[in-house]
Amino acid sequence: MAYTRAGMKAVDKYVKENYTRLNIKIPKAQEEAVRAHAQHKGQSVNALVNDLLRADMGISEEEWKAKSASSAAEE
Repeated sequence: MAYTRAGMKAVDKYVKENYTRLNIKIPKAQEEAVRAHAQHKGQSVNALVNDLLRADMGISEEEWKAKSASSAAEE
């Protein structure tokens, strides 16, 4: 599938409007274990971290993806 410049621009705009980037630090010695754990679960590291945070915060997947999820977590 070929990607067009307009399509990539639309995706970039959507991501910018709906997501934020957080950086986490883990011990270097744990990097491969974390990657292997995510792969074993059939997920990317990003998806694994998102699932763990969502579950720990006790919110549904729909709430997690909603723009108002951050305000709900602050209450």
